[in-house]
Amino acid sequence: MSTLFRDLQAQEIWHSKIFTRNSYLKTYRLQLSIIIVNYNVKYFLEQCLCSVIKACVNIDAEIFVVDNNSTDGSKDLFINRFPQVKFIWKNTNDGFAKANNEAVKLASGEKVLFLNPDTILPEDCFEKCLSFFNQQNNIGALGVKMIDGSGNFLPESKRGFPSVFTSFCKMSGLTRLFPHSKLLANYYLGHLPENETNEVDVLAGAFMMTDKKVLNEVGSFDESFFMYSEDIDLSYRIQKTGYKNYYFANSTIIHFKGESTQKETLQYFRLFYGAMLLFVKKHYGKAVQIFFSLLISVAIAAKSNLAGIKKLFKKPNEAPEKKYAYNKTLVVSDADHFQNIQPGLQQYFSQLERVGDLNNIAPTTTTLILCEPTVSFKDAIMLMQQQQLEFFIHAAGTKSIVGSSDKKSRGDGMPV
Repeated sequence: MSTLFRDLQAQEIWHSKIFTRNSYLKTYRLQLSIIIVNYNVKYFLEQCLCSVIKACVNIDAEIFVVDNNSTDGSKDLFINRFPQVKFIWKNTNDGFAKANNEAVKLASGEKVLFLNPDTILPEDCFEKCLSFFNQQNNIGALGVKMIDGSGNFLPESKRGFPSVFTSFCKMSGLTRLFPHSKLLANYYLGHLPENETNEVDVLAGAFMMTDKKVLNEVGSFDESFFMYSEDIDLSYRIQKTGYKNYYFANSTIIHFKGESTQKETLQYFRLFYGAMLLFVKKHYGKAVQIFFSLLISVAIAAKSNLAGIKKLFKKPNEAPEKKYAYNKTLVVSDADHFQNIQPGLQQYFSQLERVGDLNNIAPTTTTLILCEPTVSFKDAIMLMQQQQLEFFIHAAGTKSIVGSSDKKSRGDGMPV
């Protein structure tokens, strides 16, 4: 039996299970509603959905994808695919918050998960998170440990509220210089170990699980925030109402980051700190607003000047830096799966070699393509944290591979 057939059969079983139980929803509530907002990241969404479906096998869940008028052919890619997923195709891009809120109104789960499309989850993620959530008293929301496409820990997995001093430390670079200081790195709660579960202030909207009852009480995302800081605002309102936010370190996901807006650009800088200023104006006093506004203006001006200096010294017609070193690319896959995707992979990788399992990875390997189900999503995430290699992931039955070696730039989603 081919891996593609097995995967489709597993999806069909789960699909049948969910829709059979839907007839009992009047007396039985689903455990989890998963909401994903997509904008021009179709290949990342494809891999994400495969991991989400695998994570839903042992729980009762529903999945919503709200597409914010993507122009990359997302609708064409997903037409007649993923029957378990409820797609909402919008004709306008009204922002992250509004798109999530549209799905929240339709959600019937006891818990709601806001999830980014550029994420990949381990198979046991939801079971672990729901178990922890249900064991806590007065919990409002839960986030998990996140790593980037190279396996590096993402500090925004756990954050403190952006007070004036905390924000100054981040914008001035003090947080980066003293990443583990309780005083100077409070923005990322650098004093709290990344592998330890703790109560925190702010959770990332890339993976934010909350109780539907809590959302009904405190409200969902504030639609005044078009992009960025809406997760800070929701975390703040949850905590202010008396609930606790938890960073749950016992489950790790990949968050490729920056797929809709490239990081470290002036546009990103303005959007991000503009959203922070909106948060400050909403929740802090007038004096704090004035100081924070001045601080952001100085930071943006400095960023603009730095960008101008870099542009002056950039050589004309400078060749773009090569993103990948194709010394040897190992594909961890079974023979049938490799045969199916090899022609597509050869568009990007000239030196391909297949191995049947993770035990046969040569020390000289620089690039790995991990094919599910030969390598589970959970094992892929574990391996990425252990070895400094270039990783791509391909789920059975999909038409793409995804990866990212630089957290400051867009990752790669490529058709195969």
